[in-house]
Amino acid sequence: MTTQAQAQAQAQAPAPDPPAPVTGFSGRDFRAALGSFATGVTVVTTMGDDGHGYGMTVNAFSSVSLDPPLVLVCAISGNAGSEQIDRNGCFAVNILAIDQEPLSNYFAKRDRPRGRDAFRDVDHRLGVTRAPLLDGVVAHLDCRLHSSYTVGDHEVFIGEVMDLYVNAEAEPLLFAQGGYRFLQPKPAE
Repeated sequence: MTTQAQAQAQAQAPAPDPPAPVTGFSGRDFRAALGSFATGVTVVTTMGDDGHGYGMTVNAFSSVSLDPPLVLVCAISGNAGSEQIDRNGCFAVNILAIDQEPLSNYFAKRDRPRGRDAFRDVDHRLGVTRAPLLDGVVAHLDCRLHSSYTVGDHEVFIGEVMDLYVNAEAEPLLFAQGGYRFLQPKPAE
């Protein structure tokens, strides 16, 4: 065969399957790498037609767009939080202040009260979407559900911000390397 004939034969042959990716790292390694990125701590809340609120601690939160104002949160697929946001069509992102570590822990517990008792002991008010807005936060963003996507083992919820609040005096609660953190001013040089 000539070189031109060989090239034509190769072009007509089906491409071989790509090799399976070899990561060279464990799930624990991956979590440790992600944990080195400091994040804010949020409680994502939603309210259903039944009048029962739901909240969960989330650190997978990001801005998406300034115009229109869009944010995203991620939640484990198939868990109660994902199902509630999907069903209710709204959510609020409550960005916790440095003194709200107990709220983060409360909404992270699997055995916390649910249904009508979910916010019984939590100071809050209802936002324009009727999602609970927690008192004392650094900021909240009250969103209607714009779109959602299943990606890997999580649901990615995009919310259009309908209302917001910012307390410029409050310091945010942070999470990094498996623990809560707080900001310190950079030392003067």
